[in-house]
Amino acid sequence: MNLNRAVRDASFAMPRMPGSGVPGAPGLPGATTEQVGTPAADVIVPLEIVPQTHVFVAPQKRIANDEGMRMWLKSTALARFVTFIKTINTVYTDKPLSTNCTVSHSVQALLQSLETMNSWVDMFPPMVDPQRFGNRAFKSWVDKLEECADDMLTPLLPTHFQGPDGALLELKPYLTSSFGHKIRLDYGSGHELSFIAFLCCLHLVGAVTPDDHPALAFKVIPAYFELVRRLQRVYTLEPAGSHGVWGLDDHQFLCYYWGAAQLVGHKRIKPKSILQREVVDFFAAEFMYLRAIQFIYETKSGPFHEHSPLLYDISGVPNWAKVNAGMFKMYMVEVVKKLPVVQHIAFGTLLPFEELGCAAQASNE
Repeated sequence: MNLNRAVRDASFAMPRMPGSGVPGAPGLPGATTEQVGTPAADVIVPLEIVPQTHVFVAPQKRIANDEGMRMWLKSTALARFVTFIKTINTVYTDKPLSTNCTVSHSVQALLQSLETMNSWVDMFPPMVDPQRFGNRAFKSWVDKLEECADDMLTPLLPTHFQGPDGALLELKPYLTSSFGHKIRLDYGSGHELSFIAFLCCLHLVGAVTPDDHPALAFKVIPAYFELVRRLQRVYTLEPAGSHGVWGLDDHQFLCYYWGAAQLVGHKRIKPKSILQREVVDFFAAEFMYLRAIQFIYETKSGPFHEHSPLLYDISGVPNWAKVNAGMFKMYMVEVVKKLPVVQHIAFGTLLPFEELGCAAQASNE
């Protein structure tokens, strides 16, 4: 408990996070200062589309020990991933989910795929199972995803990247790892990370463009969160790597980081508003942070400060900008730097497990 409080205190009493919805944010024209040796999480890199002649490889897991962790923390893969989540954070800043955005063919295909996956829950109802966590019917759901993933992904890809030796080699493992583990029957922040890595890789192969980022933010990502919440409920998936009562959330993390960005500058909703159930229910459809809190109210009983003490403490932070900055730093500590989480990440050519080059662009904020 003391360790988690220390993490909380370190994360929420800090300067503004680089790239929180301001000019020069990651993925946008901005700083170009070279900073050799900077940890990958502290730099921004261009998310450039790979050339048509690009050769893909089947991703492999590379993080198994402290040496692997050291490489991960200075890798191009992490720099690209963090650049992507900060870019999306900028899109979310001070905007509700109903924000108008253009839905391209690719984004519509993604939404249709998520809707199809949602329909499979009815196809594979939970078995009568005495286990407290993890219904075995979830394995059938994941098997169906693995069976259909190629057909779902191929229409998204540029023609030159289609085929069994094309981008499918690298995209499919990220997608199929995004919804939980079919043997352990669990779901956690590592699976969430895999889905965002999948979206990042779609950008790197040109399946989505920067013009699609608002639709990813306001349509695709919320649809993903709703689907995995349904999977958690229906199949009683065990929280993967949960800290128990002293964790931020049993399953998710990024909905709080991005959700706080949405609420920056909001005139009515304050961090302490999460303790007012009527406010949470009224605004949950528009703001991911409040939807995540609403899900907690729906699935847990008892006083909020008892079942969610960390979120309760965070409600005392004075404004959403500090919550947003703190959530990013906590994500780095609790997800990115945790071996039990990141040991499951596979690395290919789109998210390469290699040391970040000295020409990476460092943030000047």
